[in-house]
Amino acid sequence: MSSIGLVGGTFEFFHIGHQKLIDSCLSNCDILEIWVLSDKIARQKDSRISSWKERCELIKQELSHEQYSRITFHELLDDFGIAISHEKADKIFCTTETLSTCQLINKKRIENGLIPLSIIIVQHALSEDGEIISSSRIRNGEINRDGKAWIRFEDVNSNLYLTKEVESMLKDPFGKLFTGPEENHSIAITNALNFLEDFHLPIIGVGDVTVRALQNVDSPPSIGVIDEKTKRVKWDGYREINQSLYDTVIQCENPPGVLTRSLFESCKQAIFNWTEKNETTLILVNGEEDLAPLFLHILAPMKSAIIYGQPTKGVVVRITGLDSKMRCQKILSLCEKNSN
Repeated sequence: MSSIGLVGGTFEFFHIGHQKLIDSCLSNCDILEIWVLSDKIARQKDSRISSWKERCELIKQELSHEQYSRITFHELLDDFGIAISHEKADKIFCTTETLSTCQLINKKRIENGLIPLSIIIVQHALSEDGEIISSSRIRNGEINRDGKAWIRFEDVNSNLYLTKEVESMLKDPFGKLFTGPEENHSIAITNALNFLEDFHLPIIGVGDVTVRALQNVDSPPSIGVIDEKTKRVKWDGYREINQSLYDTVIQCENPPGVLTRSLFESCKQAIFNWTEKNETTLILVNGEEDLAPLFLHILAPMKSAIIYGQPTKGVVVRITGLDSKMRCQKILSLCEKNSN
């Protein structure tokens, strides 16, 4: 008779810790039932969590053909699911954090006249910094799904210069365009904010016109990045940006066509101010701010919203996710550290 194992969890951002768990499960049973937490319960934990279907699909993408043939997927609607009444399962897998739940499941199984499940504890996978890899750390932008930092200080220990390949990648808008007349930026901004009404994470405005427009509709960004210019020309409208609306104002240097460590550290500090202290930040760039989203997407928590202007068309909104982080990481890797 085939051995059937059970494992449950949220399985957000399927990472190498999840892979280690599934590998361990499959080495100890013939058939594995993966019970993925329902949307209703998962989003009570954190509204940013992806849908049940998306989480399952991400798991399936990472499984080998042999693994996939031995796994079934199910929706977990409460703490115990079918584990307390499953008559064919004989094993259940957990981490140290969920051991007590498995023990309670066995207690309920005994009360139901069923044989207790064998509990197999799987140790956590650790990230490169020695800490436990978790979906929450990935969600907060600390690490990627392999347990590594998206970017390190040594990656920007000198200026990064755009190559022709990078310039080509940056030509097209990276996000969803909201149109509006150039003489009235509040229209495009309002449409963008309506699109973002279900997001509760930082709204990051890049560009003087964008930051002022957000301010003018009484929605100053959590993080603003300005350089006193628009279309690379000095713009007096920046004087209307009320710096007193921000808890912190940071100044940095970033010449045109370059990504500096100064800009990186300012973006990192602004993200820290928001995530750790719930404080807003305005970054004043001496130079140009248009490349700041490349750092901000990598550093920001998942589902942060970055808004920047698209001259003569409106504003572009891009939600930070695995795709945007990987794209920006690739772009930075293609930059040159020597202008020569």
